[in-house]
Amino acid sequence: MPMRDLNVKKAQKLLSRIMEFELAGVVRYTHYSLMVAGPNRIPIVAFMKAQASESLLHAQQAGEILTGLGGHPTLQIAPIPESYKHSVKDILEESLAHERDALDLYREFLDEVEDRSVYLEEFARTQIAQEEMHGLEVRKMLRDVAATDHPEAAAGHGEADDEPKKNKKKKHKKKDKDKARASEERDDA
Repeated sequence: MPMRDLNVKKAQKLLSRIMEFELAGVVRYTHYSLMVAGPNRIPIVAFMKAQASESLLHAQQAGEILTGLGGHPTLQIAPIPESYKHSVKDILEESLAHERDALDLYREFLDEVEDRSVYLEEFARTQIAQEEMHGLEVRKMLRDVAATDHPEAAAGHGEADDEPKKNKKKKHKKKDKDKARASEERDDA
């Protein structure tokens, strides 16, 4: 497939938005690392600090590409809403939403550069893969938090999580039927 012309202005604009978003991630994850409390604080703080460092690296990478394309990096960061909710579950849910938004930005960038620049396309794909991996990590962390802190919240995490519950209910019903049958047989004897 032949390469198409790159819309440099649009690529610059998207890279600038990515840079602003990733810089906001530095602030967001640093804030979260300071607000985490509870028995799992230490590993979660380490995770949040690593996320902040990675966001800074991503902002720098986007900035390098932006200036390489003749653009000017912004001094702004994307808006960061503050929920004032700092339970581990709330922090992880907000982190997951942030990762989804980052994924959307990188996918938009990929759509713009696909078949126009191999380097920019590979950059976008690499970032998408990393954001997807972070989303998986956060979802796994949320499953543990939901299971230990809020048992009723575990039901909302997808069909895969509901399947074991259905099997357990079937097993309990079968055991109840077996007990009833055994009781009837004893009564008949």
